[in-house]
Formats: sequence, structure tokens, C-alpha cells
Amino acid sequence: MSIITSVTGITARVAGDMRHGMRRARLEGERRILERRHRHALEALGRRAHQLMAQGTLSADALAAEAAEVDARLAEVEAALAAERADEDAAPMERSADIAFPMVADEASGDGNSTSA
Repeated sequence: MSIITSVTGITARVAGDMRHGMRRARLEGERRILERRHRHALEALGRRAHQLMAQGTLSADALAAEAAEVDARLAEVEAALAAERADEDAAPMERSADIAFPMVADEASGDGNSTSA
């Protein structure tokens, strides 16, 4: 009977740990979803404020530093995208399959004839 009691106790502890872990994971997931929604709401608010400032409806005096920061970051992103496009045009990027299986990529990039005579 002591083995059955021992196994039963261990099983109950494992089941309790699993329930606790699943509950903790669910709560963490819900917290992340709420944080993501909050971040999206702030982004939308910031976009709208930026639009209103550009239109002249909202006074830019109070948010001048933040607006300049947003414009600077936007310029950096656009410059990085332009540089990335230039790099892509200069040298086409290798596919990950070509990197993983170079012997197949060599055959595919040849004349299309996989068997040589």
C-alpha cells in the first residue's frame, strides 16, 4: 500500500503543478495581450496627434520635442529601408534552403540538366 500511496501523492503533486503552470501561462498570455492592446492604442493616439499637428489643428508647442523625435526616427527608418532595397538590388539574397543544401542549389542554378552525360 505504501507504493500506491506514494505514487498517488506524486501524481497529485504533478497534476497540481501542471494546473498551476497552465494558469500562470494563461495569465501571462492575457497580460501580454493587454499590453499589446495598450501599445497599439498609444500608437494610434500618437499617429492621430501627429496628423493633427501636421494639419495645424493641434498646437505643436507642447509636443514639439516629441514630434521632432518621431520625424527623426521616421527618417531613419526610411533611410534604412532605402539602403536595404539598394543592397537587395546589388546582390540578390540567398534562400535559406540554398544555404542549408548547397549541393541542391548548385544543381538548380546550372543549365537545368541534373544528369550529366
